[in-house]
Amino acid sequence: MAVPKIILFYAFAPVADPHAVVLWQRTLCQSLNLTGRIIISPHGINATVGGEMANVKKYVRATKEYPGFGKMDVKWSDGNGEDFPRLSVKSRAELVAFTAPDEIIVDQTGVTNGGVHLKPSEVNALVAERGDDVVFFDGRNAIEARVGKFTGAVVPDVRTSHDFIAEIESGKYDHLKDKAVVTYCTGGVRCEILSAVMKNRGFGEVYQIEGGIVRYGEAFRDKGLWEGALYVFDKRQVTKFSPTAADIGECDVCGSVTSQVLNCSNLDCRHRVVICESCSESPVNLDCDGSHSATPQLDEVG
Repeated sequence: MAVPKIILFYAFAPVADPHAVVLWQRTLCQSLNLTGRIIISPHGINATVGGEMANVKKYVRATKEYPGFGKMDVKWSDGNGEDFPRLSVKSRAELVAFTAPDEIIVDQTGVTNGGVHLKPSEVNALVAERGDDVVFFDGRNAIEARVGKFTGAVVPDVRTSHDFIAEIESGKYDHLKDKAVVTYCTGGVRCEILSAVMKNRGFGEVYQIEGGIVRYGEAFRDKGLWEGALYVFDKRQVTKFSPTAADIGECDVCGSVTSQVLNCSNLDCRHRVVICESCSESPVNLDCDGSHSATPQLDEVG
């Protein structure tokens, strides 16, 4: 029986011809019946892909052959075979749309001016040693933090990564410039850029979690410093690291505790709502009000 799998990964490395890599990746995925979202930029690759396990393994082996992509940390999770509606492979100026392609410096080893990478165990050790001097800084969109975050984390008021630079330059977080700031995001790619953005603006001690929330959750489940569920970029919408993980989200309709995140009823709209199972049974609670499409809440990959 075919086993469906989903992979999440990125690799920062110079790409001389992004359009050629787009064609190669699209052809490769089509030949293996894979779907998902892949972004190629002059800085590297960022992807979430799903399909039969044997085919995904072939895809990973082939992709790692590209110069600089061999170091990519591939996060695996179970799929159901219908996790992505289609295959999307695009060339962009940035792997994540911070609208600041010149913020990072990239060579074959990756981003050279970002935050220090910490393994999950090193994150806990830093907190144990430094206590309140350590601040978790959420590098995701605000709605993602509603269903899961690190304990006591600072959650910036952002809808997408486009908003981060203005938010950081607002002065709201200047009091953190002398703290040990641990940035975090789903798989790590957003923090490669965010940590560089923060260092470029005077934050003196900036870290990022190696492998992102995914690797931390795999290491500690719900027994560490992470609480709640993790928003993911496929039809699952959210996942938990253990059956006993707490629900920390509040339903937009009734205020009850939930981890469920759903699209509004307009399939062309990217708006998401945090909504409990009971309230989601009423179609009116998922109506699109006409303003959603102008205010996207999410980036494409994590």
